[in-house]
Amino acid sequence: MSEVIITVRGEHELRVAPERATIQLSVSLEGPDRAEVVERTLAAAAPVRQGIEARKAAGSITEWSSQRMSVYAQRPWNKDGRKLAPVYRASVDFTTTFADFSEMSLWVIEISTDDGLAIGSIDWHLTPETEREVEREAATRAVGVAVSRAQAYAQALGLQNVAPREISDQGLMSTERAAFMPVATTGAGMDSAMALEFRGEEITVSATVEGRFSAS
Repeated sequence: MSEVIITVRGEHELRVAPERATIQLSVSLEGPDRAEVVERTLAAAAPVRQGIEARKAAGSITEWSSQRMSVYAQRPWNKDGRKLAPVYRASVDFTTTFADFSEMSLWVIEISTDDGLAIGSIDWHLTPETEREVEREAATRAVGVAVSRAQAYAQALGLQNVAPREISDQGLMSTERAAFMPVATTGAGMDSAMALEFRGEEITVSATVEGRFSAS
């Protein structure tokens, strides 16, 4: 039998526990007097900022940021279709990244009943170093799957010698673009704000490759 070209796909998926959790939260208050609303919002945001700074110093928070206070006004309508006096709203947004999930859970429970505070989304993720390492491992194993499949096809045809001719990320052989696909699950949702502890689900990192082999 003459040389046969075998084209196969290899996939592999790894599940890794999250190492970091980035949480969004905001302090927002409103009222009829602009200066009073700004003062109350600054007062409400101060202990939140202090708690973040203390946890950053202790190491449970790896990084954090806050946006400059935003203030805007809106004039609501009454039931007769007339505009009422302006209502002012001020808010300060915070973004914090925790390495200690237990401490994050305790902190969220501690501040969840504060005046004007709203807990936003939680993004569970890996450190960049771990993500690169896991992606590399997933890709290596995906290539191994492709090689094993090519060898199995060759043996089914009574061929023994299998040599790689081309290997690529999924779709690149047909000019589509594809790459590694790290997918982070959402983990604890908003309804879990009063739970004893937030726990992120495992993060799935998958790799798919396409390989072309010659067999003889």
